[in-house]
Amino acid sequence: MRVRPTLNWTPSEDHPPGTTDLEPVVEAVAAGGVLVLSGAGISTESGIPDYRGEGGSLSRHRPMTYQDFTGGARARRRYWARSHLGWRTFGRARPNDGHRAVAAFGRHGLLAGVITQNVDGLHQAAGSEGVVELHGGLDRVVCLDCGDVSARRELARRLTEANPGFAPVPVALNPDGDADLTDEQVADFHVVPCAVCGGILKPDVVFFGETVPAERVERCRELVRGADSLLVLGSSLTVMSGLRFVRQAAEAGTPVVIVNRDPTRGDKLAAARVALPLGKALTSVAERLGVDPG
Repeated sequence: MRVRPTLNWTPSEDHPPGTTDLEPVVEAVAAGGVLVLSGAGISTESGIPDYRGEGGSLSRHRPMTYQDFTGGARARRRYWARSHLGWRTFGRARPNDGHRAVAAFGRHGLLAGVITQNVDGLHQAAGSEGVVELHGGLDRVVCLDCGDVSARRELARRLTEANPGFAPVPVALNPDGDADLTDEQVADFHVVPCAVCGGILKPDVVFFGETVPAERVERCRELVRGADSLLVLGSSLTVMSGLRFVRQAAEAGTPVVIVNRDPTRGDKLAAARVALPLGKALTSVAERLGVDPG
């Protein structure tokens, strides 16, 4: 079943305020057994914008939906042209202080796991192990016809060969690796088929309007059940794919702490929302706990 994507959410007048006190985060991490759930906000300091924060991409950009992508060749040409250009920048992004702090907490045995809504692979690049990529990863490509999975770098090579000289100047880069281009700039772009069967290629990510694979959701639910607390980092929790785990934790009596500068859809279920920049906040937590973020 496909669902209509939830792109925006507005807090009510009685929404609980945030705090700048890091003590709830320090206490949760110090106790161990913390399950991290991260969103686009943790990667903004790596040069990847988020969707809904100040200047977020949704103010100017409608992300590709599964229905659009599978609906016609024109939409796929537009997506792959923009994504191919965006990948040149997106693929060069490096972990920031927030990613490094999370990895350090893991090395010190303080985490029950890491679930990320991001598709950038930066948690793994920072050294976090066993990361569950809730929405997949842009470093892989899957064929919708035969199911073959291949490396994005190989597709990038093939697209470059098929589109010599393709180098338009984008307006901006988006959290999904999509660069903003005009219809005129993508009109002559050539999309390549699956090298195995000639079928339709799609990035191995969950598009808006597409359901997360059931086995992946269940793996995340298992992590929530086994965690002593849930630490949400840089997510507005607007989409149900992440919010459901906050609801699960709250219903089970598992403490939820959120670090996000803007209000989130899960604030009423949390013990606290810390409204501070993630890199600075998590580095401070690591220092207070005597953990070297590396």
